[in-house]
Amino acid sequence: MHQCAHHSPSDNYGWAFALGVVLNVVFVVVEAGYGWWADSLALLADAGHNLSDVLGLLMAWGGYALAKVAPSPQRTYGWRGSTILAALFNALLLMVAVGGIAWEAIGRLSSPTEVAAPVVIVVAMIGVVINTGTALLFLRGRKHDLNIRGAFLHMAADALLSVGVAIAGLVILWTHLLWVDPVTSLVIAAVILFGTWGLLKESLQLAMQAVPPSVNIDEVYAFLARLPGVTEVHDLHVWAMSTTEIALTAHLVRPEMNNDDALLQQASQRLHDDFDISHTTIQIERSVDDANCGQSADGTL
Repeated sequence: MHQCAHHSPSDNYGWAFALGVVLNVVFVVVEAGYGWWADSLALLADAGHNLSDVLGLLMAWGGYALAKVAPSPQRTYGWRGSTILAALFNALLLMVAVGGIAWEAIGRLSSPTEVAAPVVIVVAMIGVVINTGTALLFLRGRKHDLNIRGAFLHMAADALLSVGVAIAGLVILWTHLLWVDPVTSLVIAAVILFGTWGLLKESLQLAMQAVPPSVNIDEVYAFLARLPGVTEVHDLHVWAMSTTEIALTAHLVRPEMNNDDALLQQASQRLHDDFDISHTTIQIERSVDDANCGQSADGTL
């Protein structure tokens, strides 16, 4: 049996999480205070969503930090899986926020109230600046880490939604149409739902140890089957150890077991380069019967 792990240095996002949390806590307090004073549901809804983002940033930060904890005899993979749980909890938290915003907005539609539009506009534009700045902190890492992408999506969506709140304030200022405020809240809820669905689906898949979407399992199987001397591949599993690391285990049947180290090195390197699989464990058997391998049953790859 051969096990090989490739580790690449990851960017340090600890300072980004810390700065993002501080900026957003300050803004939540300011926005909620002015939203209450101006009696604007759009501002209060946006403040509530920003509060959920603070909690989301804290969870993402916790997952990011725990993933760096060294493995132990009890947790041989360390706490890498915490990044997947953080992304999943982030998505669930946003879904709860969507429900709360939509419920309040529907209630306000039946009885619109006066809104201090100038205050709404100013506070919302402050939100545009803060949320855009926070989103930019996670811009580079969003493509390679689902946990970081969750943080980025939250803040980028907030920047766009704050623009929407400011526009609603302008419309109310010009037209005095009070229903614009709760309708804007419903639009905010719809945008959050749309942006969160992909995060929820992918994080749930990873939590269930499904094959990550970046990996084509058929291509991995075909590659292993083409290795020199390999006549059969079975018990192939690919799953996410964290939001940045992919693991693989497989059994290769190779009747002529010569120079296995070279074969394993070749397989490990190619799996890393072609499929971004960083942790491979490969077992080589002269034949399934000789190895008495119970993991070669029908229904397994």
